[in-house]
Amino acid sequence: MEKKILDKLKEIEKQKDVEILFAVESGSRAWGFASPDSDYDIRFIYKHKPEYYLSLWEKPDVIEFMTEDDLDGSGWDLRKAVKLLAKSNAPLMEWLFSPVVYYENEVFAKQMRELATSCFSPIAVLHHYLGTTKNFMEVCEMEEVKLKSYFYALRTALAGKWIIENNTFPPVAFADVLPIAPTNIQKKILELQQIKATQNEKYLHPKENLITDFLPETVQFNHENASKLGIGKKMAEELDLFFREMIK
Repeated sequence: MEKKILDKLKEIEKQKDVEILFAVESGSRAWGFASPDSDYDIRFIYKHKPEYYLSLWEKPDVIEFMTEDDLDGSGWDLRKAVKLLAKSNAPLMEWLFSPVVYYENEVFAKQMRELATSCFSPIAVLHHYLGTTKNFMEVCEMEEVKLKSYFYALRTALAGKWIIENNTFPPVAFADVLPIAPTNIQKKILELQQIKATQNEKYLHPKENLITDFLPETVQFNHENASKLGIGKKMAEELDLFFREMIK
């Protein structure tokens, strides 16, 4: 599958006249709890030729594609990505630290990760994860639940808790953030993960009270401790310089 992905990215470069700087897996395959029929969520950052950025007019800054063999691609233009980096955008941060990398310009990737770490805003990323957890909590209370909903809620709840306890961006791989959960929750999550690995995305699982009790407790903890977090370092000049260097 990796060859298909790389071939598709090369095709995009030719079609759109861009250079792809960085391409990774996002979503359940990067997080480590994919189902057999999960899509490949390919996320990438690309750049145009320098003159593209000298136009007076707004231009598209996103490239998307979907193929018949479940390649779901979404890429951001370099300028868009750097501006979002200044805001400590959580999805972008997850791309940068994804454990599944399809391609990277080493100079670009190294500098982007360093900048992401330097301007990381704990409070901004925590609020992103809080919002995502809350979006899934209602459906998690149903008598039958898609396991995807449990894992999305658990991952973001624990990622928020990680930020509060460590003041760093949480690991993207769910297995690396799982140890901060209580032992009984870890055991239940591992059981559910084994089931999810064998069932398709439509599978409905009976309600797990252990999980539905844990989620609101964790959200409350994250809310109560949010005020302790910092806003991150402002790095406008450094990001401007980096952007100019990258488009030369």
